Amino acid sequence: MKRILHTTLLGLGLTTAALAQDSSPAESDLYKIVKVSTPEGIVLEIGGVTSMPNGDVAVSTRRGDVWVIENPSSPRPFFRKFASGLHEILGLVYKDDSFYCAQRGELTRLTDTNGDGKADKYQTVYAWPISGHYHEYSFGPKVAPDGSFFVSANVAFGDEEWWRGESKVPYRGWIMKISPDGKMEPWATGMRSPCGLGMINGDLFYTDNQGDWMGSGGVWHVKKGAFVGHPAGLRWTSLPNSPVKLSQEEFYKTYDERRRRDNNGRAIKPENDASEKNPLLLFEAKKKFPEIQLPAVWLPHGVLGISNSEIISDDTQGAFGPFAGQMLIGDQGQSKIMRVFMEQVNGEYQGAAFDFRSGFQSGVLRMAFGKDHSLFVGETNRGWGSAGEANEGLQRLVWTGKTPFEMKAVRAMPDGFEVEFTQPIDAASAEDLASYKVKSFIYKYHSTYGSPTINEVENAVKGVKVSSDGLKARIIVDNLRQYYIHQLTLDGIREKSTKFSLVHPNAYYTLNNIPAGEKLSLSEASTKTSAVASTVKKPTTTKETVAKNGKTAVAKVPSYEEVKPLLSKYTCLACHNADKRQVGPAYRDVAKRNYSNEKIVDLIYNPKPQNWPGYATEMPPMPQVPKGDALKIAAWINSLKNAPAKANP
Repeated sequence: MKRILHTTLLGLGLTTAALAQDSSPAESDLYKIVKVSTPEGIVLEIGGVTSMPNGDVAVSTRRGDVWVIENPSSPRPFFRKFASGLHEILGLVYKDDSFYCAQRGELTRLTDTNGDGKADKYQTVYAWPISGHYHEYSFGPKVAPDGSFFVSANVAFGDEEWWRGESKVPYRGWIMKISPDGKMEPWATGMRSPCGLGMINGDLFYTDNQGDWMGSGGVWHVKKGAFVGHPAGLRWTSLPNSPVKLSQEEFYKTYDERRRRDNNGRAIKPENDASEKNPLLLFEAKKKFPEIQLPAVWLPHGVLGISNSEIISDDTQGAFGPFAGQMLIGDQGQSKIMRVFMEQVNGEYQGAAFDFRSGFQSGVLRMAFGKDHSLFVGETNRGWGSAGEANEGLQRLVWTGKTPFEMKAVRAMPDGFEVEFTQPIDAASAEDLASYKVKSFIYKYHSTYGSPTINEVENAVKGVKVSSDGLKARIIVDNLRQYYIHQLTLDGIREKSTKFSLVHPNAYYTLNNIPAGEKLSLSEASTKTSAVASTVKKPTTTKETVAKNGKTAVAKVPSYEEVKPLLSKYTCLACHNADKRQVGPAYRDVAKRNYSNEKIVDLIYNPKPQNWPGYATEMPPMPQVPKGDALKIAAWINSLKNAPAKANP
């Protein structure tokens, strides 16, 4: 949605005519999504995408096929089936005149030995155990600097405890390094659903998704011998060559996995305890078990994805926009791509994550740059659910050549952050402290599925110094908290010449280390602000609700603009759209059920997936939503019952 500048800017008395010639560009004005024409009858539930030296692009599918696409950027690309009959291929690379792919239970080499354009040699490089559980996906490979391959293995779920990640056979929940001649080296464990592997400047990274022991998704730098947090894979650390020595027994002696049964002997699913006073945090667990590797960058759940996938580096040297060398990360559930800037502080990776491009037709699983520097995006949603109206597909993301006005990078400073922009910023807005907001938060580390954000505080911005070229702003931030996610919101910043606002005004910086160095003196910084303290006296009590027939009801139906911050805060928008099906049902369809507001609140706290058969992803209980906020959300949902349909707000 394009944003129109307000009639005044930050209280500085500047009019719209003086500030804005046009609306600020939207994502779609800067990066175009283009469909790749597919021959009739081909279903591209894509699990792998790779570019070939001759400019062709190859894709693998969850249905077990490998296709080579000739002239992939043309209006009429040619699809040639290279291989078939494999089992759910979830990764593909081209190396030494062969394709290598990760099937459900092995790394396979596919070779065309007679030059007819089809694989005639299917060779097992290395096979790992499988129990047959549906969730035992295998991902990869990625090629290491020494020519070996990294693959990752999903955990299964418990038979009765369907919510609990389990490693039923060796190396589920692990990343393995496999040599071309078939020797396997266990590399690291603690993974839950390691869908995205990436080799960035010779270092291995991976993405994981929210789940048990995973408060939110994130990006990890995977060192040999690391344990990244999920205990299922610790079951196999006693096997030969394991670089991880921590045992599952030792872990569970320290941290309760919360296995409980009711009076009938049935397992009880662990849920979040909203009244918990001192919840365990992952960085605190690291003090007990130093082998724990913290996320280099958290990707806040529901904001920057819900099921993070492929990691690639923008290696186009500027042909894809101003973010050369940065990471692009897909998300299957929200059908979008995020961007990550990383730096090393005290020898460890950390950095900032941003939204980049949403609106793909199905779940973004795999990505690869083509010879023309467009980004090929492979998509699928079967069994997983995603935003978008298609179940599969292949699309291209093409830069229009227009430089987006964005935060190019955020770097940690001893006393705050330095924000670098893609274009010079307007000095009047940039030197106003009201243009900046910072808050910090973190997630719990527990056996419960996911976590609400906790320990949230506002971090005051005390001063700002803008560089002479207008491309950087260094902000002094109060109460920096090591290991916490710091959300920077720069709604007030404007571009120097056009007065456009930022395409994406939010950055999420994971502050694992606060760098040493010289702090900025307030005498060097601007401390002026246009923010005016409110002089309106708030009543001592507010009537959020009124009694009605013995039940609690919202006194006034809120508008979408009033309820949107709540939908964002509690990650409702990650799975629901007002007017169309997404991961979950449209809010308008919920309204048609004629539930009372109280009933909707009850279903927020205790969802009943059986009410919505046909949706693959079950809604988790949300007991952390205060009842007053839940009632506002419920009242807004019910207001859609008779309201005219609109485009997604």
